[in-house]
Amino acid sequence: MGLQANGWPGLARSAAVMNFEHSSGRANPPSRRPGRGPSHEHPMTRVFLGPEGLRVGWRLAFAASLWFVFSSLLSALILWIPSVRAMLQRTAAPGHVVLTPALVLFSEGILAAAALLAGLVMSRVESRPFVDYGLPGRAAFGKRFWQGALFGFAMISLLMGLIAILHGYSVNGVDLRGLAALRYALFYFAAFIGVAMFEEFAFRGYLQSTLQLTTGFWPAAAVLAAVFGVIHLSNPGERAYGVMMAGCFGLLAAFTLWRTGSIWFAIGLHAAWDWGETYFYSVRDSGVPAAGHFLHSDFRGPVWLTGGSVGPEGSAMAFAVLVVAAIALHLLLPSRERVRNPAA
Repeated sequence: MGLQANGWPGLARSAAVMNFEHSSGRANPPSRRPGRGPSHEHPMTRVFLGPEGLRVGWRLAFAASLWFVFSSLLSALILWIPSVRAMLQRTAAPGHVVLTPALVLFSEGILAAAALLAGLVMSRVESRPFVDYGLPGRAAFGKRFWQGALFGFAMISLLMGLIAILHGYSVNGVDLRGLAALRYALFYFAAFIGVAMFEEFAFRGYLQSTLQLTTGFWPAAAVLAAVFGVIHLSNPGERAYGVMMAGCFGLLAAFTLWRTGSIWFAIGLHAAWDWGETYFYSVRDSGVPAAGHFLHSDFRGPVWLTGGSVGPEGSAMAFAVLVVAAIALHLLLPSRERVRNPAA
């Protein structure tokens, strides 16, 4: 589920940066110095520190502040380049955003980099390894990522196929060929990896791992999925049903985290869904049009079928695809108990 697009640097989402505890879901409590019990602590200490160290609310506030600072600094550095500034002003004018590979790469790349930097700082503040946020470096772009990418492309293909069977979608030709098609395909895929990296690390990464310290995994996942859906309201052409589907997509991504212990599968799934929707099938992504389509496609029919201004995410068929995907993931991804005990 795609981008927010409300201008540059207004493509930024709400500062949600967050993730997953592998086994117990609890951070190791900080050790106390000998001879200092709770009765000897300064009252202000209890405001900031709890049994798990820095309290969750302060962690989230600090992480959000770091993300805002890092994204602002990186944006300022990028906008210092005249050619980049001109390109962003041309393609992301207020009220008239059209996605291009360069626009997505610059904007979402900055947001993803800022989120990762904030996560690195918070791992030191919280005395937690960065891997606790669901992004193990040794698994970067490995098996789980490519499994997720294949699964995500299969999902969007199933959705477009269902709409086409009901005569809501058709292909009237090919817009890009040869090297131009390959160039756009690669650039868009790289760009949507940036989108997926930011959104998944934000919602299924640091925030999930932190919020679940007080709520548990699934309550945290439900809250974050709802927020993930609501922030899509800032997209041009977005509608209520599309927001609901974005939230359901967030729950599906959380399920892959629950089963695999990392967000790499979700990153691959998210990137491939957006790539298939925007470039390959050449339709709107969360209400946002794009330049550089592979196909010359056409939507027609009622909004319940086509999704209208939202694109296929606003189609009634989207929920059916998400249900099928959840069942398939339940069957394909081993449970955590089976991972810990293969003989079970």
